[in-house]
Amino acid sequence: MTVQADVGVFGGAGFYSFLADVEEVAVDTPYGPTSDRFVIGEVGGVRVAFLPRHGRNHHLPPHAIPYRANVWAMRELGVRRVIGPCAAGSLALDVPPGAFVVCDQFVDRTNGRPDTFYDGPVTTHVSAADPYCPSLRALMLETGRAQGVDIRDGGTMVVIQGPRFSTRAESAWFGKMGWQVINMTGYPEAWLARELGLCYVNVSLITDYDVGVEGVDSGPVSHGAVLEVFTRNNARLRDLLFAAIPQIGAQPDGDPCRDALVGARL
Repeated sequence: MTVQADVGVFGGAGFYSFLADVEEVAVDTPYGPTSDRFVIGEVGGVRVAFLPRHGRNHHLPPHAIPYRANVWAMRELGVRRVIGPCAAGSLALDVPPGAFVVCDQFVDRTNGRPDTFYDGPVTTHVSAADPYCPSLRALMLETGRAQGVDIRDGGTMVVIQGPRFSTRAESAWFGKMGWQVINMTGYPEAWLARELGLCYVNVSLITDYDVGVEGVDSGPVSHGAVLEVFTRNNARLRDLLFAAIPQIGAQPDGDPCRDALVGARL
């Protein structure tokens, strides 16, 4: 493959539609087609591969996204460092809509999603203790603070199956567990990147309070309301990403993401 990139971004069309001189490319994978064609462009001199995880027409619901194909294709393009921005709900009163959360943990509540590249015959157990890249997390936080963004250091994302939103009881339970963020696409995307030794950072744009948050009477979550807030704040998220991307270098020595497979195979 001749087309190469240094940084990957999973997101929507808003992250690349304004770039000039882009190239579209399809990547074949052992796991079938990706969500869409990749768009390759430059941000501050850095070659970036963008892929809308739902497809550019948003035709793929969260449980139907080909996560393995998407992540595998990123590596095929030469990407070693990945940013995974997403819209997310808040499970905590002190994490309001409009805030950014750079998550440091996830809780998987999905089911039936293919979530490993290692189905045998070599048994492979990759540690999930700290699933997000520490150096990319630090960079996103530093960049956001420099821009005056309300950006939070750490938070646990609970990833639900979708496409339905949570019941009030489920949402209240998640909040009582001390989790801050709820989303439908955060797993297994982040985890698959770690299995391939790629750095991955999540940036969650909080679009709403989830339905079970105590002290909030905002009614049931709706896709329309989420989309409205996300669209309104998309420029802020785009500015954050495009300020951070030129600062992303190669994986540093001793990087825990790059070395994820060390000692993982029996």
